[in-house]
Amino acid sequence: MRKTTKLSATALLMAIGTLTSHLFYIPLGFAKIFPLQHVINVLSAVLLGPFYAVLCAFGTSLLRNLFGTGSILAFPGSMIGAFLAAFLYQKTKNMALTALGEVVGTGIIGAIIAYPFALLFLGKNVALFAFVPSFIMSSFGGALLGYIFLRVLIKRNGIENLRRLNS
Repeated sequence: MRKTTKLSATALLMAIGTLTSHLFYIPLGFAKIFPLQHVINVLSAVLLGPFYAVLCAFGTSLLRNLFGTGSILAFPGSMIGAFLAAFLYQKTKNMALTALGEVVGTGIIGAIIAYPFALLFLGKNVALFAFVPSFIMSSFGGALLGYIFLRVLIKRNGIENLRRLNS
């Protein structure tokens, strides 16, 4: 896939993530659970690769924060999840592992890294593992939806050409 095509697809996924962020989210304390970001992370991991998946996650988090529909905690979780998902897909071409990478990257690693973000930027003194349950719930639901969406598209040959180009 050409760089221009990947950049355009990244921008489109960022726009979808930003525009839908005010429609579907679950407030949980001072964090917002946003499962559609995880769907987008899985899609970008499979279609675009690690660099563009992380760029998409960063851009969506930045835009959501600028528009007031996100929190600073979106950065570490979404970016780490997108990278791990894309890295695993790149190495294995296994979509189940890709979805698992999103859950582990966001739900565990990203949640732990969110602790200093909450302390420094939000002034919230929480337990180190306080974000893990909510991040896992959000990332699991979104990664599962992304996995199902990709399986349906592949079954119907909807993205087969894109997958071949990204190989």
